[in-house]
Amino acid sequence: MTTIYTTAESAPATAFGGFTRAIANWANGLAAHWVRREAIKNLQALDDRALRDIGIPRSHIEAAVKGNLDLMRLS
Repeated sequence: MTTIYTTAESAPATAFGGFTRAIANWANGLAAHWVRREAIKNLQALDDRALRDIGIPRSHIEAAVKGNLDLMRLS
């Protein structure tokens, strides 16, 4: 039976790498915020009947979009 050993090590962390990761994390967070705000705006534009059809009370739209709401308990 043949055994294969790998000796490759991960590249050492650098200040530049940490800076680029911080910028990427910030950009991803900003994009996620914009997507959540757009989803909230779209849900708030729906009438009460449409919201009732999907099971979200108007007062819980923000919590539902952020994932902080157990929608099964509302039914």
